[in-house]
Amino acid sequence: MVVFGIDAHKRNHTAVAVDDRGRKLGERTTGTTSGDHLRLLTWAKRWGDDRLWAIEDCRQLSRRLERDLLAAGERIVRVPPKLMANCRSSARTYGKSDPIDALAVARAALREPDLPTASLDGDTRELRLLVDHRDDLVAERTRAINRLRWHLHELDPTLDPPARCLIRAKHLNALTARLAEADGTVARLARHLLERCRYLTLEIRSLEEEIQVLLSEAAPSLMNIPGCGALNAAKILGETAGITRFRSKSAYARHNGTAPLPVWSGNRERHRLARTGNRQLNAALHRIAITQAHYHPDARAYLQRRKEAGNTSTEAIRALRRRLSDVVYRALLSDAHILNDRPSLQQAA
Repeated sequence: MVVFGIDAHKRNHTAVAVDDRGRKLGERTTGTTSGDHLRLLTWAKRWGDDRLWAIEDCRQLSRRLERDLLAAGERIVRVPPKLMANCRSSARTYGKSDPIDALAVARAALREPDLPTASLDGDTRELRLLVDHRDDLVAERTRAINRLRWHLHELDPTLDPPARCLIRAKHLNALTARLAEADGTVARLARHLLERCRYLTLEIRSLEEEIQVLLSEAAPSLMNIPGCGALNAAKILGETAGITRFRSKSAYARHNGTAPLPVWSGNRERHRLARTGNRQLNAALHRIAITQAHYHPDARAYLQRRKEAGNTSTEAIRALRRRLSDVVYRALLSDAHILNDRPSLQQAA
């Protein structure tokens, strides 16, 4: 079998072919269009039909390449950057270049037999795009509100709206009426920012409604978890990017950073917090844990048992977050099975 390591970039991809012992057979740099990918595949066929493509896991750069290769019936695995970096540091060559990186990717794929297999983007990517766009709009609205508050303070120090009120139409209308007769550049900029906040709020709410509709079809089991709202569920679904690619609930816990790391010192065995994994998923699970800690009876009872056993509040929340990872894993598996019998989200929407 010949493995082709790919170092992907925005304007070009570098491929290096290695045999089953990791010896370099050839290299090629190509563009990023579908025609370039077809020529790359033609070049790869000179070593026969038993081949595997290993691509560094940076999907914003390699998505089109993966799509074209999968459409041609090729096998692809995704190599995490840390594995590629470790392989490069142990190589006999020094420095960093695209061929060196591509060779490291190929050798990492040979060394690690259980790498995740690439597949075409599913409907969950639509949710991730919508959630990410909403987050960008919320951040833009926050910046506009901060600038608006400074303009209001300059115009009249008594114009100090309460916190988190400038996303409501009632307060925006009242401020618009107060500024209607004000003159000067500062007042004009303040009125512009008010309208900007109004527009962004309407767009954010429209996105939230669209996300809610998609989630009702994509994640009914996930939405039934206490403390998991629509936006949190959409974040989990989008960041997970296909629950079936995880071989077990423990693998999913390691991916989202809730699995504690063993730390042994002499005869003492303990575990510490893991700071690796997908931090967006970890934060989403933490929000569910905090919500359940306030309102859910079973979670409150579990936290109380952990504290009675000697855990601090922080340690008890971490333990609850680990249990919630398994709950989310089972819910996502259930939703994945349901989706197999339904049309795509785009058609449903």
